[in-house]
Amino acid sequence: MIARDMGKSVNTSGQGRTVGVRLLALPLALGLSGCVHPDVAAPKSGITVPQSWAESAGAPISTDVSQYWKQLGDPLLSQFVELAIANNQDLAQGAARVAQARAQLSSSRAGFFPQITGSGQTGRDFGGFAQKKLQFNVGANASWDADLFGRISGNVAASKADLLAAGYSLADLQRAIVGQVALTTIQARATALQLAIARDTLKFQDQNLQIARWRVQAGLVSSLDVEQARGQRAATAATIPQLESSLAASANSISTLIGEPPGRVLTLLQGSDSLPTPPAIDGFAPPAEVLRQRPDVRGAEETLIANSARIGVARAQLLPMLQLTGNVSTASVGLGSLFNVITGGLFATITQLIFDGGRARAQVHSAEAQAQGSLAAWRGTILSALEDVESAAVDLKSARERVGIEEEALDAANNAAILARSQYQAGLTDFQNLLTAENQLLSARDGLVAAQSDRASAFVRLTQALGGGWSPTLPAIASNDGIEP
Repeated sequence: MIARDMGKSVNTSGQGRTVGVRLLALPLALGLSGCVHPDVAAPKSGITVPQSWAESAGAPISTDVSQYWKQLGDPLLSQFVELAIANNQDLAQGAARVAQARAQLSSSRAGFFPQITGSGQTGRDFGGFAQKKLQFNVGANASWDADLFGRISGNVAASKADLLAAGYSLADLQRAIVGQVALTTIQARATALQLAIARDTLKFQDQNLQIARWRVQAGLVSSLDVEQARGQRAATAATIPQLESSLAASANSISTLIGEPPGRVLTLLQGSDSLPTPPAIDGFAPPAEVLRQRPDVRGAEETLIANSARIGVARAQLLPMLQLTGNVSTASVGLGSLFNVITGGLFATITQLIFDGGRARAQVHSAEAQAQGSLAAWRGTILSALEDVESAAVDLKSARERVGIEEEALDAANNAAILARSQYQAGLTDFQNLLTAENQLLSARDGLVAAQSDRASAFVRLTQALGGGWSPTLPAIASNDGIEP
């Protein structure tokens, strides 16, 4: 038997590090102990992990991202996230799967112990020579399977890894749900801001339409100005129902995520006047540390370990099995002499599979194929995790640059709209110039909101890619054996 060693083990040759089973150095504290089947001691992924990130600027830093949503400075967003952690029904299902895996581990461990059953019987004979008294019989049977070739310990190792995988799956589910709540809240706030912008713009366009009508009545301009003003106002008004519908849909989605009926969330989101501003991140933890923080990577590794253990279990079916059995019993007529005579026996049985048409060998091949699939899934999860970080880092950098550009565009568009409006009222320019200036202003205001929303969303995706969103102190995790990062 080989005790599980989850300490870090990397190959430092070349420019990268090779991920093995010991790369993921922070095991779940699920109260598990014992030995691991030799067949699952050291699977290797064969993936070379770079020592640094291609898109990370500045010196790498280790920032606690377990509760990254608090860094956005949005109390309502934090409230939604905490409600989702406590009440989300998908998380409740994940917790049930952890409990099921824990029970399966207890069942597998029971194989190390003997099975003892008791029996009792009473009866009375009938007939000419029958005894008139009640007859009693009491006995007990015991059986114990010796773990000669790791069949039982392999099952225990597989169940232990299944429990760890279920715990990591729950953690990764929370990571995904927290990110979904944060992203949906950011999108809802952006929609609420764009709705407010549309309504505010509509007020100015009502004024422009009234001015155009006055000027037509005064004979200063043709009715073309009125028709252009009406068209502009109608186009803006048409966006309001669409934005209201989008806001309601986002609010309803959040309601489902936090485990409550629709209604209250929409009320809380209406009238939003700002977007979360994420803190600056100039660098982050090296790739190897990020992979240790990713519960999906660690869960995929545990699934590989479980399926590798099942290879040994399947192979054990081809080898001899030793079983010890015993029994003890007593029988008498009447209770008074029941234990006067006690008999029993102890037996040892060795069985060896001789022929089953290839069924056992096929089970070995099936287990090996399943483990190969798990290895490929583990490799894919590692590569996806690295891709997530690199892509999210680029998105955040791009969004920050866009915010600066959109702020400058809004300042210019606002000044142009003020000048165009005053000149039109004074009769110094035609309505087409005012129309163009106000359309540019509306577009610039919406563009800045979109850029700010993208910046906050990119921060969420980056910190989520870095493994943020789960922690042993969070209720959905702490209530399930305290998963530790």
